[in-house]
Amino acid sequence: MSLESSTVSVNQPVGMSRSQKLNQPKPKKHSTGGPGVSKQTFTALCSLSVLILVLAAWEWIPVWLDTPAYIWPVFSSVVEEGIRMWNTGNLLEHFGITAFEVVIGFLLGALLGLFVGVVLGLSPTPESVLSPYILALQIAPKVAFAPLFVMWMGYTIYPKILVGILIVFFPIMINVLSAIRTVDPDMVNLVRTLNASRLQIFRLVEFPSSLPALFSGLRIGSTLAVIGVTVGELVGGNQGLGFLLVDSEGQGNTAGVFVAIIGLTIIGIVAYAAVVWAERRCLHYIPKITTTTA
Repeated sequence: MSLESSTVSVNQPVGMSRSQKLNQPKPKKHSTGGPGVSKQTFTALCSLSVLILVLAAWEWIPVWLDTPAYIWPVFSSVVEEGIRMWNTGNLLEHFGITAFEVVIGFLLGALLGLFVGVVLGLSPTPESVLSPYILALQIAPKVAFAPLFVMWMGYTIYPKILVGILIVFFPIMINVLSAIRTVDPDMVNLVRTLNASRLQIFRLVEFPSSLPALFSGLRIGSTLAVIGVTVGELVGGNQGLGFLLVDSEGQGNTAGVFVAIIGLTIIGIVAYAAVVWAERRCLHYIPKITTTTA
């Protein structure tokens, strides 16, 4: 008798025929937004409504309060300034440079954090020796290194990328290190009884167990990378959205400052969404917590 034929589904009564199983009523999917509207669609509509309300408030509240444009410009003025900067101020070029620095800093910082976290997690002695220095470097404000990197490397993209690497490295390294240290020892011993090598134990047990923590760190790092790169451009940049922000501030162009902030926000949202997409692709086997109503 095969294993497949000998198993009995826990959700089906014993002795139920195939036709009875097929004719069983399927559980109803409960929607939140009324008939014909899925939960995802309802959530998207609510988020869009909030965005519209925020933009409407941004447009009318400064007029209602009679706020000067150099303090709080209305949203339409920001849009006009964005179009002007797009046509004459090389906005797309600055946006692309900052996006490139964020992506490179995030990827290199994530790889370095993953590598160091795995090495220290699998080697207790080096972790004990290096932990005071790692803690000291973690406590030190990462953005304070930006002027030093500019002095070393000049007004290039490298100081910004290096600040991004440094600020992304720690949350990923700490998450991976903690996950490796908390792997279920029973799972490790089970694989060892099957004569698995050290590499196989890491590949089959330890690394998959660390993936949820890794992606939690990646979510945090995707937003921190934007902060690190922006600080680097504020301190010693001659291109990028951070430089554009400082340049607009020096000219008293508040609308231009808002354009740069919106551009940085878009880069952060796209980076975070990319991490969420990759997490869903890699961790599809983890069941989602769902709530249903009777």
